[in-house]
Amino acid sequence: MPTAIAVTSADLALPPQDERTLPAVVLQDVDRRPLEQALADMQALVDQHGHVIVVCSGAVSAGVERRLHTVRSLLESDRIALFRPDLPPLGLAVLARQLRQLASCDLSPGVLASAGRLLTHYIHAGALLNSVARLDHVPVGLKAHAKSWVPGSQFGVLAHPEPQLVKIAPGATLSGPEFGTWMLVAKGQLQSDWVTGTLAPSWNVLGLRETPLPAESSRWWGTGKLIEFCTYLPDLSVLYQLVTSVRQSTCHWCGIDVIGDRCVFCSATPPVHDSPRDNRPENQTRVG
Repeated sequence: MPTAIAVTSADLALPPQDERTLPAVVLQDVDRRPLEQALADMQALVDQHGHVIVVCSGAVSAGVERRLHTVRSLLESDRIALFRPDLPPLGLAVLARQLRQLASCDLSPGVLASAGRLLTHYIHAGALLNSVARLDHVPVGLKAHAKSWVPGSQFGVLAHPEPQLVKIAPGATLSGPEFGTWMLVAKGQLQSDWVTGTLAPSWNVLGLRETPLPAESSRWWGTGKLIEFCTYLPDLSVLYQLVTSVRQSTCHWCGIDVIGDRCVFCSATPPVHDSPRDNRPENQTRVG
């Protein structure tokens, strides 16, 4: 069976992008169910799929995060990866779907898990907000904070890959991707056509789709009056080419194939070897 891609709520399991996109495993209310049940459910996933990659939002409650770490620790399993990328909820849902697309390919579990870090670089995620007064995830200056108290003010904010913030005015826009992408839009309690009418055309998006706003978005952005957006690469062939073009290595700790400098399953980084200079006799401590 392919590696399982799990999310912590149903609204992070976006509809399939294509016929090969695998369904997401939803760990619904993982912190509210008895620990024994959570352990049994995760063990069943590992037994069925071999490896499980849990994609977790930065806005998830502390209880959910603690429960996930507890389950992984008690099962003493290096076959469970807890992946918490620095993305807003909609961007995280898009990334989880991309991993679900790639899970249908001939990628090893370690390479698939490592692909999450790689693909985040190709995601532009942000939101249109009515206030930045409670925005903690993106640097906000005092001037913008002051403007947020003016009735009717709106702000365009990019959280990833590079933080940006602009006050909405004629001609205002954000720097976007320099390659062809699709845009996904999730509308909260805010009425505006700036995202679809101004931002999307300025970014030359190839297509646009809408989806319900994730429940965690209001907490992440500090307000429920928002429109969240995210651009991404939709084609499986492009995603696969990106991942397979990166050099693979073997994790020195758990032995699985990975890309990048950290194993997502065991969190090991490559060992630091002494340089030839450090091994010279004058750099060694004498004993006796």
